Amino acid sequence: MASKNNPFIVTGKIDPEYFCDRVNESARLVKSITNGNNLVIISPRRMGKTGLIQFCYDKPEISKEYYTFFIDILHTSSLREFTFLLGKQIYESLLPRSRKMLNLFIQTIKSISGKFGFDPVSNLPTFNIELGDIEQPAYTLDEIFHYLECADKACIVAIDEFQQIAKYPEKNIEALLRTHIQKQTNSNFIFAGSERHLMQEMFTSSARPFYHSADILELRAIDQEIYTSFVCTHFKRRHRCIAETNVEKVYRLFKGNTFYLQKTFNEAFADTLENNECSLEIIQSAIDAMIASNDTIFREILSNIPEKQKTLLYAIAKEDTATKITSSEFIKRHSLTSASSVQSAAKKLLEKDLITKTNKTFSVTDRLFALWINSIYGKVPSI
Repeated sequence: MASKNNPFIVTGKIDPEYFCDRVNESARLVKSITNGNNLVIISPRRMGKTGLIQFCYDKPEISKEYYTFFIDILHTSSLREFTFLLGKQIYESLLPRSRKMLNLFIQTIKSISGKFGFDPVSNLPTFNIELGDIEQPAYTLDEIFHYLECADKACIVAIDEFQQIAKYPEKNIEALLRTHIQKQTNSNFIFAGSERHLMQEMFTSSARPFYHSADILELRAIDQEIYTSFVCTHFKRRHRCIAETNVEKVYRLFKGNTFYLQKTFNEAFADTLENNECSLEIIQSAIDAMIASNDTIFREILSNIPEKQKTLLYAIAKEDTATKITSSEFIKRHSLTSASSVQSAAKKLLEKDLITKTNKTFSVTDRLFALWINSIYGKVPSI
């Protein structure tokens, strides 16, 4: 098992022993859901939303009392895809858990029930439905919500990157989902999202259907002291050592981003022999390798960004955190054209989630992307 060899898990299920902190956040999530509330989780991408939800799903007070479902809709672009993904996830989650509920699902989802296959070996129906089989997505979605209402246990449905529904071409998707969800008496929902401005607008604007419909939890970086202790403890348990100051340097470099921290120490741990110290050189090598492995992806992203937006993106990356980006000083310092062009470029970059704005301060959303941008312009990311 990977967890036995390397304590810094970056993919898959994380056992409690290797799950760092999130004590307050997990308690808040469990309390909200088990008390009949819906919950919004807002955080930067790769800060640990998915891990937190799955960690809470495994807690006895949830795993024993609820059917739990999780879908990531980041790559969906229509109501049809959303409906297909939700139906497929419900079916596959129930397959090993309840034959009774599986049969009820097939009986309830009549609009596509004729498309199910059958496995003669297991004597179970198979979900070999194609996206194109969802001919009336709104009708099929209505059937899915009806099924959740009829389930013999309460249900929890987590929808990751929920802000994506605001980008669907169909009109009134938010209103449609809100109507279904507010009628549910047997299900609660977790709406997770990484595009802060969209998520906040969806749930805090009185003009939007989901206004004040859920508790809000902002997932921030794990406390530096707690994470440092976590890393040092797991190195020590496996007869290796690492200096606290070096862990802190990595934490500051990635601004506490959970995934990049875990990935760095996963690689560094693997390269540290038993009874040896994880040196700064080993850590730097792990970071360099991570940046290099994303080179093709990042170049592809840049190739699809217009020049004016790209120039502003570079400027923000160089500054790490940028303020007053339409000021003459900022424009002159980075050889930008005008305040109006900067304003326009910033709007587009925010829409693409390439930059984030927090309290009038701008930064590149993906911390590794920011480091990579600086590296191709001669500023080598160094701890």
